[in-house]
Amino acid sequence: MTAELVRGQNHPLSQARLEIRISAGTPIVAVAALGDENGRIHGVEWVAHPGAPTQPGLEVSRQAAADHRLAVDLDAVPEAVHRVSVLLALPVGGTGPIRFGAVAAPFVAVTGLDGDEVASYTITGLEAESAVVALELYRRHDAWKVRAVGQGYAGGLAELLTDQGLPQAHQLAGTINDAVAQGLARSVQAPPPRTADGDRSRQTATPALGPDQGGTAPQPGPVPPVSPYGGQTPGGPGQPAPQQPYPGAAPDSNAVTQPSAPTAGGSIDYSHPRRQNAAPPPPPPTAPPAAPGQPARPVAGDATGWSMEERLYNQVWGMFEDLARTTAAYRSAVDFAESRMDKELEQVLSDPRSRIGGQGDAAREAARARHTQLVAQAREALDRDLTQLAAEADVVEPALPPAYARWDNPAWHAYRVPMEIPMALRLGDLHLPEADRIRIPMLVRLPLERGLWIDSGAAGSSDGSFTDAPTMSRLAMETAVAHAARLLAVYPAGEFTVHVIDPAGSGAQPLAPLVQTGVLAAPPALGAAGVADVLGRLTQRVDLVQMAIRGGAADSLPPGFDTSQQLLIVNDFPHGFDDRAVNQLRYLADEGPAFGVHLMMVADREESSGYGPLLDPLWRSLLRLTPVADDHLADPWVGHAWTYEPSLVPPGSQVLQQVLARVAAARTTFM
Repeated sequence: MTAELVRGQNHPLSQARLEIRISAGTPIVAVAALGDENGRIHGVEWVAHPGAPTQPGLEVSRQAAADHRLAVDLDAVPEAVHRVSVLLALPVGGTGPIRFGAVAAPFVAVTGLDGDEVASYTITGLEAESAVVALELYRRHDAWKVRAVGQGYAGGLAELLTDQGLPQAHQLAGTINDAVAQGLARSVQAPPPRTADGDRSRQTATPALGPDQGGTAPQPGPVPPVSPYGGQTPGGPGQPAPQQPYPGAAPDSNAVTQPSAPTAGGSIDYSHPRRQNAAPPPPPPTAPPAAPGQPARPVAGDATGWSMEERLYNQVWGMFEDLARTTAAYRSAVDFAESRMDKELEQVLSDPRSRIGGQGDAAREAARARHTQLVAQAREALDRDLTQLAAEADVVEPALPPAYARWDNPAWHAYRVPMEIPMALRLGDLHLPEADRIRIPMLVRLPLERGLWIDSGAAGSSDGSFTDAPTMSRLAMETAVAHAARLLAVYPAGEFTVHVIDPAGSGAQPLAPLVQTGVLAAPPALGAAGVADVLGRLTQRVDLVQMAIRGGAADSLPPGFDTSQQLLIVNDFPHGFDDRAVNQLRYLADEGPAFGVHLMMVADREESSGYGPLLDPLWRSLLRLTPVADDHLADPWVGHAWTYEPSLVPPGSQVLQQVLARVAAARTTFM
């Protein structure tokens, strides 16, 4: 039975291998610290954090998230350790909340590896605090207990770690914040939240987690990985996109949430998010029902939503999450099989009587056989789930509208300039090595909440090939043009404007489709004078809209003011940029998205490093994409490294020119 603790209350622990599950309404940082009998942390090597996620007996998540699972093995902590503290903190330097009083009360649960809760604690009473000691596991007379602490610190992690007696508290806090910022920069942003009665229904309890999630293995026993197709739990209605004060305003980034807290006990449910909710009702199936005992036949648009577009959007995100979690279960099961075999082989070697001879050989063979059996069971469960997901992808991909579709989709050949802005835009595909045949569309919400950095530096591809700098520069601009063309195509006529800064003129050939069709606001700006002119006009635009909105006079903008969304493509940065231009660029990256100005950088990270720490916040605030396949993006649930492939026009295809020509013609009619 679960012990629901209040502040200061303790509860005995009967297991040495535990999981600590954390759920909050906003991304938070989870840290675990080892302490002596007085609770003092002796050094940075006693702290597991996103920059150093594993320490003896501890493993934590590698990025900030609203849900965490921390692995604890009390038998593996050093003898000098008498206390394990779980620390939570809000990320600094971002757009999220800065105090726990502004978010839902964090929930912390200590569970066994089978998912059964031992003790739980809801941390209430927090106000100005930005870091908190959630709970601690402590040793008393050779037995371990858990105590609910809930001690908050307004000074953040630095103050908390100082109070724990760590000499390098401020340096470690900075290291943790840097690691979290890098993790947020590489993470694909989660879909927008739902209302309280429309929360996502997917339960996230699994027997164990993969290494990217800070998980450990289940207790010995041939337990196969859990399938994400076991059932469905009722959820709630979809919610339309929030209204913005200005057409270019970005949704509140503070509202981005992760999956809700898992429930304890019972069967494990991995149903797609919002697929069976109260309202709007799920669409009627368009395929015959499956035979008893067979998996449901996939149907395009079987998620809930007020339109087919929203249903497909929710379905794609459901597939994305399913693949992330079923892969985590597989990796966890394989890790467990390997750790169990290593432990059994170690026991054989530690016993002199069985070290040599037939008895030892038989024990080793038995250990390897059990390992093979567990891995085979894990692979069987994974293959079953991948088969279902592949079948779903086969029916979903052809049904996607142009905004969600690849350039080779026939939907683009029937393209017409839309009358409404779509929910999202496809920027490429994502896949994992265990499921290379399944491509998940990478959808981002519109209007863009983050700018894009398309890396043009020489780099190796995920297939082992190497692309030199000139080729990468050309491919990066072609990728930028493809993304810009998509944005122009999915907005109604006259509601999206593209500016280009190309100081040295090196992007003339890739930019030709945009220039020749006349969809640009003006010819690409050349030289330092062109850079200053474009940045000055866009900076002034952001200032005007910002003042009008904050002054409550959004209707008093100058006559003829262009209220369309603006995209600035910057090629070959930092060529042609002085210090003033760099500061203006930083300003547009920080303030622009909320007021209708978005940034797309095409640059080499190494060449841009000449500006030093000035550009670090810019680099982290933009979503990094690559013109070749690269495994640098992370999902918002588990943190797997996903291979990203850009959405490019097939060689020899004229679809991009045809689409841009229709956009230009619609603009002429509109004006």
